[in-house]
Amino acid sequence: MENLKISRPTPDEFDSYYERYVSLVADGDILSVLKNQMAETLDLLNKINAEKGDFRYALEKWSVKELIGHIIDTERIFAYRALRIARGDKTPIEGYEQDDYIKNAEFAKCSLADLAEEFSLIRRANFLMFQSLSETAWHRRGTANGKEITVRALAYTIAGHEIYHCNILKERYLS
Repeated sequence: MENLKISRPTPDEFDSYYERYVSLVADGDILSVLKNQMAETLDLLNKINAEKGDFRYALEKWSVKELIGHIIDTERIFAYRALRIARGDKTPIEGYEQDDYIKNAEFAKCSLADLAEEFSLIRRANFLMFQSLSETAWHRRGTANGKEITVRALAYTIAGHEIYHCNILKERYLS
C-alpha cells in the first residue's frame, strides 16, 4: 500500500500498563522496527542450544520454550486485535490469561527450531498485515481488554513486548 512512516503513539492511545513495552521501542518507523526485530530475534533464538529449551532460571518460572511461546501467543493475539480494530470492528475484544495459555500450550513438546520458525511466520504475516494498512486504519481506536487502544499502539506494544521478553531471555536464561 502506501509508504507510510508510522511514528510512536501518544499516551492517550493506550492504557498506561503498556508503557512498559511501548517505551522500549526506539523512535522511528514501526514497520522498520518490526522487520529488523524479526532478524535480531531469530538470530537470538537460533543460538540457543536445544538442551536449554526446558531450562527455568527459578522454580515456578517459565522455561525457555514457554517464554518463546508466550512471545508468539501474545503477538498473535495483539495482531488479531489490531486487525479487528483496523477493519473498523467496534466489538470490544476480551482479554486473555497468559498463564492459562502457557499451562495449556504444551510448549515442552515443541523444538526450539519449530518455535523459531513459528515466530518467523507469525511476524512475517503480521508485518505484511501492518504494511497494508492505510493511515486512517493505523489511527483507529477500539476496545481490548476493557481499555481503548489504537492500531498504532498495538504495533508498538508487539515490538516492545518482544524486546522486554528477549531482554529477560538474555539476562536470566542465557547469561
